Amino acid sequence: MKRFFVLAVAAAFLMAGPAFGADGKIGYVDLQKALNLSQAGKEAKEKIAGKVKEYEGTVDSRQKEIKKLKEELEKQAVLLSEDARAAKERDYQQKLKEFQRFTKDIQEELQQKDADFTRQILEKLFNVLKDLGKKEGYAMVLEKTESSVLYADDSVDLTDQLIKAYDAQYQKEKGN
Repeated sequence: MKRFFVLAVAAAFLMAGPAFGADGKIGYVDLQKALNLSQAGKEAKEKIAGKVKEYEGTVDSRQKEIKKLKEELEKQAVLLSEDARAAKERDYQQKLKEFQRFTKDIQEELQQKDADFTRQILEKLFNVLKDLGKKEGYAMVLEKTESSVLYADDSVDLTDQLIKAYDAQYQKEKGN
């Protein structure tokens, strides 16, 4: 249904063109490519990768600690009294739960940071795209993947122009 609606709107713009105050030009952008290749997108990826690296050491050491506890429990299980074995088992289970909770929290934090970076970059990309579309006289600019563009000539791909314009704006903002 969404695909049909987008195609119908695109067809209406193509046929009506000048009636909408533009020459009927339609372009598209690949927002995923813009997110990945823009300076801000690359920096966001680096920040996320830095956070991942930061957590890797902690995760590895906790994982080794849990593995060691399990190995000790397995080795000593026969030698320990029922109470001592049960206490060691509880300690192991508690540490395992804490580790699982910790890794889940890390994963959620990283996903949230990624979503925040993506949202911030997209907001700015949309503003730059509006200016670019007006300046270049486009009646409509579609998103390549979301609007189900089945075919489009590369000459109407505005992605590289968008990245260039966004990076220029980003450099100005970063310089201030």
